[in-house]
Amino acid sequence: MSVLRRFALPLLLALSLLQGCTVSRAQIRRADAIVAATADHGVDCARADHCALPSPLLAAATAALAASTPEQPVHVVTLLDDSEPALAARINLVRAARHSIDVQTFIWDQDDVGQLMLDELVHAARRGVRVRILADQLFSFNDPDLLDRLARISPNLQVRLYNPTFHKARTQPLEFAAGILCCFMQFNQRMHNKLLLVDDRIGITGGRNYQDRYFNWDNTFNYVDRDAMVGGPAALQMAASFELFWKHPRSLPLTHLRDVNRRILAEHAPPAWPTPHYRHPARVAQVQQAAEDPAWLKAWLVDASLRAGKVAYFSDLPAKTDKPDKQRALDFTHHIMRMISAAKREVLLQTPYLVMSKRAQHIFRTLHRRPDPPRVIVSTNSLASTDAFAVYAMSYKHRKRYLKKFGFEVHELKPHAPSAALDNELANLGMDAAGLPPEAVKLARMPEARFHLLGSRGSGNLPAPLHSEGMRFGLHAKSIVVDDTFAMVGSHNFDPRSDHYNTESGVIVYDRDFADRLRHSIMRSTQPENAWVIAPRQSKVPVLTDINQAIGTISEQLPLFDLWPFRYATSFELKPDCQPLRATDPNFYACYEPVGDFPDVALSPKLIITRLVTAFGVGAKGIL
Repeated sequence: MSVLRRFALPLLLALSLLQGCTVSRAQIRRADAIVAATADHGVDCARADHCALPSPLLAAATAALAASTPEQPVHVVTLLDDSEPALAARINLVRAARHSIDVQTFIWDQDDVGQLMLDELVHAARRGVRVRILADQLFSFNDPDLLDRLARISPNLQVRLYNPTFHKARTQPLEFAAGILCCFMQFNQRMHNKLLLVDDRIGITGGRNYQDRYFNWDNTFNYVDRDAMVGGPAALQMAASFELFWKHPRSLPLTHLRDVNRRILAEHAPPAWPTPHYRHPARVAQVQQAAEDPAWLKAWLVDASLRAGKVAYFSDLPAKTDKPDKQRALDFTHHIMRMISAAKREVLLQTPYLVMSKRAQHIFRTLHRRPDPPRVIVSTNSLASTDAFAVYAMSYKHRKRYLKKFGFEVHELKPHAPSAALDNELANLGMDAAGLPPEAVKLARMPEARFHLLGSRGSGNLPAPLHSEGMRFGLHAKSIVVDDTFAMVGSHNFDPRSDHYNTESGVIVYDRDFADRLRHSIMRSTQPENAWVIAPRQSKVPVLTDINQAIGTISEQLPLFDLWPFRYATSFELKPDCQPLRATDPNFYACYEPVGDFPDVALSPKLIITRLVTAFGVGAKGIL
């Protein structure tokens, strides 16, 4: 009876929320009629090209399409590691659009980046371009008033939210809990895809959401992230994928959302579109200016582009948890697994969350058992750099498995990594190539100095407190390079959530030059100044070490009560005057010193929770 009492109130709450969960057809028709009658039908441009600005990026994509044949496709591909070029490229393409802009994202905040991109898209719609925005509801546009304005700002602008909880734009804490209780599988399935597609000719995909953290604009914590910009036939695959998501029943128009519908029906006067209020207007003006500066675009984007042949865009199907066995439901996930399985010499993996699905574990275990196994290098977060500390606990729990069973060489990002700090410094100073001394320009344009950002599992998580001070960075980039021959940039975290729950997307580029650039970028994050090495503890007393490892192995296998504090592996720092070595090198311990399991992390509730999740949270691994 006590169990029933414990769950009675949440269940009643869930049932009450489900009653009247959808908006009636009559209410939708009334709201649609109000939107049609009160929308601003004015167009700011009467020209056939909708006053599109010239863009070398769009022009290169158009040329690639014209040169392509089904047998010999031609693509122009750009690796977007730096934050400012990644944002400037988006603005440039939006301003250059002549026909259509499709945007797909997991997070859309209302900070400076979110306001800037939304304002650019509104202006594109007002000059006559068809603009469609599809955002996952959980962390996007959590404001019915804003969505009411977007519904009526222009007939050319349409917004839909994917999988909204109880058909609402804003999810209250109790509704969040009720969604988990009443309909966990549907609630937990999110659209994690990221895509900006212009005129079905060129698209940007990767890890970045629309929030300051993803573009190095946050004041305290930023993400090392990465996108790929692709022009050519692969853009048509992007268009087909977006269309599937846009037309899916889980993608709801704004008038179908209960709180937005109620707002529209209650207020007939069309709300005005406000002028954005930026925290740092000078920084916004800087990137807007860069987006229209031909010399800047050439230096940072055009000259950095590569001409490639085969490029493929992949995406899981919408609501893949509904029909996981349906062909193509896990399209992108399956392609990634096949990429790794085909490795001969090396797999280079960068992921924020080193938590492997069962299928991934099987693949890496099989690779490691080969007579001549490929080298597997992993760049991931430390507890000091991540904002998803509960997920990190699962990575920490299985360190021995990763090192011994899979042969991983694990490098965990430091929270003040110099590679990320330089990108942040340039972004916040608002400096471009023209504002730097010649030697700094040369350094900044070198491939090994193009730095990235990071991202969070949620929308505004904060990392654990540190002993050190200063701007912090966490890894959010998701990429793979296999045998230096082909590479992937996308949204897939290579974890159970990406495998089974979230829909994911990305591009696979079959080009050695692109693979080499991506490999260089990832390896930069593994350098000693940027990362700690995870390696087995050095054996001091062999008998005690053997006993400790035996107890640790048993503890790690337990689904609960994994409480043994002395883990198989820990973090190591390179000593001065030593050269980097692999953890398997006989001289490793002479050149590296242990710095603890959680270096730089101060005692805090998050550190305690990390330990508790390690001990008791294995059952939640698939959804963390």
